[in-house]
Amino acid sequence: MKIAVCIKRVADMGARFQIGADGASVSETGIKYDMSDFDEWAVEAALQLNEKHGGGEVTVISLGPDAAQETIRKALAMGADKGVHLKAPAIPFDGFAIAEALAAELRDGGYDLILFGRIAVDSAAGVTGTMVAELLGLPCVTAVSKLEVTGTSGTGERQVEGGVETLSFPLPALCTIDQGLVTQARYPSLKGIMAAKKKPLESKPAQLGAISVSVSKMELPPERSAGRIVGEGAAAVPELIRLLQTEAKVL
Repeated sequence: MKIAVCIKRVADMGARFQIGADGASVSETGIKYDMSDFDEWAVEAALQLNEKHGGGEVTVISLGPDAAQETIRKALAMGADKGVHLKAPAIPFDGFAIAEALAAELRDGGYDLILFGRIAVDSAAGVTGTMVAELLGLPCVTAVSKLEVTGTSGTGERQVEGGVETLSFPLPALCTIDQGLVTQARYPSLKGIMAAKKKPLESKPAQLGAISVSVSKMELPPERSAGRIVGEGAAAVPELIRLLQTEAKVL
């Protein structure tokens, strides 16, 4: 099966962020970058599908500056077969502009299945995958937590409020992958890292669409006030209740 996985290089969400000098971006000073978690699960899902079906090809595609190639190499080290870097000075916020560039790359690829992470953990917009499906005229199943492919069709499970729904779709199709489809994406082995250096990685200019949405201002949440110790053990309970009633007013 020929599978494409679209991945994004994002800042490590465990970092302490600072707003950049333009007031509308995150300062890159001291920030580490990695593949978005949901995209890692999408890569893992693609690899598992082809392992289960005894062959195939997994292509990873990432849009962004030259540093995006590092993220592509990680996916290649996990086991993907080849990478495509759609070169752009920066990753725009406008999901439709990105979707147009990805659709232009994917359109003639002959892929049976295209996978995205459900969201990118930095923007959390969750729109690019569905936009690409629309541009390519493909069936789209979002937030898939279980995925099976048989012959020319597939089924995907989605977690919904109070239950699970199962959807069927013909191939080719596009799915966005949610947490739960795989418990843990595989770590690149030393052998995989060495092999990734020899795998094909093509870099070409991204055919971005017109950018009509951009971030005009970014703010960090206010610092939380320091906590207060009202005492220890059972003796502190009366004072804690008083404060919850008179100050927090939650009782």
